[in-house]
Formats: sequence, C-alpha cells, structure tokens
Amino acid sequence: MIKPETIQKIFDAARIEEVVSDFVTLKKRGVNYIGLCPFHNEKTPSFTVSPAKGIFKCFGCGKAGNSVKFIMEHEHYSYPEALKYIAKKYGIEVEETELSTEEKQQMDERDSLFALNTFISNYFQDNLFNSEEGKAIGLTYFKERDFLESTMKKFQLGYAADEWEAYSKHALANGYSKDSLVKTGLSIDKGNRLMDRFRGRVMFPIHNLTGKVIGFGGRILSSEKSTAKYVNSPESDIYSKSKSLYGIFFARNAIVKHENCFLVEGYTDVISLHQAGIENVVASSGTSLTVDQIKLIKRFTPNITILYDGDAAGIKASFRGIDLILYQGMNVRIVLFPEGEDPDSFARSHTSSELEGFIKKEAVDFIKFKTRLLLDETLGDPTAKVKLIKEIVQTIAHIPDAINRTVYIQECSNLMEIPEQTLMNELNKLLREKYRKNLRQQPDQEIPVETSVKQRISEQMAFNPFDIEEHEKQVVRLVLLYGTEKIKIREIIRDELDEEVVEEHEESVAQYILQNLEDDGIRFENEMYNRIFDEVKGFMKNGNIPDEHYFVNHPDEKLASEAISIIATPYELSANWEKNQIHVKQEEDDLLKTIITTLNPLRTKLISRHLNELREKMKTSTDDAEIFILQQQFFELKKVANEIDKELKRPFDY
Repeated sequence: MIKPETIQKIFDAARIEEVVSDFVTLKKRGVNYIGLCPFHNEKTPSFTVSPAKGIFKCFGCGKAGNSVKFIMEHEHYSYPEALKYIAKKYGIEVEETELSTEEKQQMDERDSLFALNTFISNYFQDNLFNSEEGKAIGLTYFKERDFLESTMKKFQLGYAADEWEAYSKHALANGYSKDSLVKTGLSIDKGNRLMDRFRGRVMFPIHNLTGKVIGFGGRILSSEKSTAKYVNSPESDIYSKSKSLYGIFFARNAIVKHENCFLVEGYTDVISLHQAGIENVVASSGTSLTVDQIKLIKRFTPNITILYDGDAAGIKASFRGIDLILYQGMNVRIVLFPEGEDPDSFARSHTSSELEGFIKKEAVDFIKFKTRLLLDETLGDPTAKVKLIKEIVQTIAHIPDAINRTVYIQECSNLMEIPEQTLMNELNKLLREKYRKNLRQQPDQEIPVETSVKQRISEQMAFNPFDIEEHEKQVVRLVLLYGTEKIKIREIIRDELDEEVVEEHEESVAQYILQNLEDDGIRFENEMYNRIFDEVKGFMKNGNIPDEHYFVNHPDEKLASEAISIIATPYELSANWEKNQIHVKQEEDDLLKTIITTLNPLRTKLISRHLNELREKMKTSTDDAEIFILQQQFFELKKVANEIDKELKRPFDY
C-alpha cells in the first residue's frame, strides 16, 4: 500500500510530456504537444498532450488521462505499478515491504509473471558472476566477445546452469508458484516435476519499453548439432515475440535523439553496437519483421536503417518485411557489411569512429539498393529484367505518400534506363488493382460521399433540439478550468432612501456559477456532472475550491476520465498571432461575459423544453380552467426567455 502523501508527491513531480515522450515522439504545437497515438493505428497525429492541464487525449480513439493513466493503459499496469514506475523515473522513494509467500500467491497474475521473470533474471546474473560453472563457461564466452562487465550488467546478461531443475526448484522454494513458472515458459511441466527450459545456456533477458523482463533468449555454447543453438521464451500473457524488439528499452531515447533506428538480427549485434557507442539499435531476434514491431519503432521515428551481413540470400528473404515498413509510410535505408562480417564482428574489430563512418558512408535508400542488387542479376536476360521492373514498381506501390512514390519512380527510371511514364503507368495499374481488391474485400462498403451524406442525414434525424448535454458540459468546464479565479460582480440595489446605487464585490467563478444554478433550481441531467459539482460544494463549505488538477488526478477513475474529456480540446490559438502582435480575445479575458454566455443558453434550452411541454398539454387538455393556467405559465416563461435573449444580444459593459 502506497501512502497518500507519497501518491501526491508522485502526481506533483510527474510531467505528462516527459512521461509520454518515453513512448511517443512528441512535437511542440503551441502550448501543447502532438504525436501519433500509441493506442490505435493512425497516419495523421491526433494524440495531444497538455502540460498545463497535465493530461493526454487522443481525438481519434478517445483515450484520455493523466500520467498514471497513460502508463496503466500503455503498459497494462495496475494503479500501484504505474505509480511506482513514475516514482522511479523521478527518484521518489516508495517504501515497500518484502512480500510473504501468501502475498506472492495473491498477486495479480500479470504482476506475478513480471515478478517471477525479474527474480529468475537476477538468479541468472548471480550464476554468471558468482558460480564456478557460470564464470568458467558463460563469463568466458562474453569476455571472448569483448563485452565489458558494465555492458553485461546493463543488459542483465546471465547464465542458466546445465541442470534439469535448478532454477525451477529455487523459484518454488522462494514462494513462486508452479503455475507462474509454466505460464512464463521458464519451466516445462513434466507431471511429477518441473524441468528448466533453459539449461547450460548464456541468457539474454528481453525487456519491454519500461524495462520489465518479459522473456528470455538462451544460447547454448556446445557444438552438439541435435540441440537448438537458440531457445526463446514461448508466448505468454506478458510476452509476444511478434510485438517485441530486443533492446528497445535501452534504445528508445537514442532513437528519438538521432531520429533513426538501426535494425539488426541478433542479441550480440545490439550489445556490441551499444558498447561501441551506437545506442539507437534494436533486434528482431531472428524472426521476420512484423507489422507490430514496425509500429513500435514508428512511435519513436519514421526512419529505419537495416544493418545486414554479406549474405545476399538472407537479404532477399527480408524484402517482404521491408515492404511492410514502406507500407507504414516509413523511410528505409540499408547498410551492407563486407562479406564474412556482421554488425557484431565489425563493431569488435573496428573503432567506434570507424564503425560510425562506415555506416554513414554505406547507408543507401532501400529502393535504390534493391534495384541495384537485382539489376546485376538481369544482365543479358530481358525476361528477368521485366520481372525486376514489375517487382520494383510493386515495392513503390506500398508507399502511401504520392510525392514519395513519384520521386522513387524518377530515380528507378534513371537506374533501370526505362522511361518514367512506363513505370508510372505500371504503378497506376497496380494502385487501381489494389483499390478494386479492397472494395471486393468489403462488398458492403459504399463510396465515401454516399456514406457521408447518409451519416449526416442520420445525425440530423437523431438530433434532439432540447438536448442540454453539451450546455451542461460547458458549464462544468468553466468551473474546472476557472473555478478558483475571481470575478467582479456589479449589482444595482436600492439604499435606505430607495435610490439606485451600484455595489461591487468579488467572488470566485465556482461560487458565482453554483449560486446561479441553485437560484434557478437547475440540477444536471448528467449524474457525473452533479458528482463533480457536489464535490466542489463540499470543498467550498470548508473555504476551499478544487482546481482542474484535483479532478484530473481524482482517485475515482471514471470521474477523472470525465473531467479530462471535458477540459481536453484539439484546438489552440496559433503562436503566429502572438508573434505578429495580434491580440485575439479569449474566454479568460472576460470571465463574467463567458459565464453569462454559457449559462444563458442552458437556461434557454430548459425554458424551451418547458414551453414545448406546456404546448403539448394545452393541445390535449379539454379543461378551460387548466388551459388558462397553462397559458399564463407559458406567457410568463416566454417573457423570461425574451429577457435572456436580450441579455445575450446586449453589449457587456458591466
């Protein structure tokens, strides 16, 4: 249990833009930041972060929240886990007691899997540095690869003893369950006993974006052909190979800094490059690149540089994966190492500056690289060249941006000595086929114009002229954003001599709005709005007024989400106006006017609704006396409506 004062300290320290930028590349836009939403696939940024309000909001998928909520949603953490993550980021100490065996068994299932992986990772590290077998085999292997001890500790490298059930027994003895051992894939259930999956292997922990161990890769050092060289953790609730990249936790900040991600194949490639000073590098761990892995990189940069060894067959096999990268609208460059070399060996046999210089010099755009590579194989073979042209154009067709496609067509036209128009005709043909295929796959899909028209008609038919939801929301928004602000109220009263005098006093926005609503007998139809106002009233009784940050960080998740949805906006005033010394009047410049022009439409809607009810009653009533009373009520309400209308139209000089 985390103490309330510690929780408050965490919320006070957390800067939403810093927390989110660990996972999303943000760009400044006015007072806010904007980026691609990590919760749904989008090509145009609709994910907004507001440092002033301490919130994030995606105007595409609707996800919203504060710093803690972001970590909970993004990393699937529990509330305490998210708090601890942010506390660690800002160096805030959170006191924790050692978990008992019973408490470990009662932990949330995902938490228990993470905890077990961390425990076993520490066990492997201890084996590597302190056991005789670990030092003789594992440590010797890593040192032969020139890994420094600091590098080994950074990547938490370890060693699994060549025994049948060494760490399984150790975990059970320390209170971890058999079920967790099997679910993480660390152990294999043999009925009457558990067997260690990793035996006699050097161990590479795989981390998620926040540094939690989600799985392992183990390399055997013996030359026995019947045993797999590498063994990886199987899929689990916390580990999906197709969605993970080795080294992403250690690389993410460097990727953003350098606006580029180097992609390699193996664990040792990543570690050797890191040790050589190139930290913006990740590995696909020997698997074909997946869409989820590409999207993971895209969160931090649109640029990928793939580092290949000299194996031409391996390069060709990876072309399909690169097409997937292009389809995501990303830029791909290729670096080909000399024959017999890979990123690991090259990094170990060259200085850091030589490595960086080589990569910079050899990096070439993928489409040019592919064209040159395959063009050499078509010499004297027209059929093969035709096939190549079609394949290259097909690759260009994956690029979503039309301008980029045109530039590549021009480049390839020069490289292949083919008229640009010929390539463009082939490209357009492929794009048309692709469009028709998409339509065939969605037979019920109608053309966008018709869909748009039908949607508008549907919305118009569903429109309720007496709906007050939006008006209620705007009133609540003013209290959340400006509740503590003071406004001057001028009232005309009569003195003892029955003469009119102007009296002026100050009161808070929250006090003024709540008093007006109470005087009019208005209670919101949205119960969540009533809950917010009831809390404000409770604070006001004690002489306080809660601000927006109180509600944004409210312990009730539903209420916090509602508050964030109310105050979040995709719009902001362009910085150019201020730069050019053009003053645009904003709502906070005249809060009293803003309040009146927000409250009065709500009053008008409520009166219109009541007037409509009176009309309906007069139509159906057969009692003359009742009709007369209803008419009197109708005319009185109509007068009030006219007064409000005049007030909205008259200049605000008070």
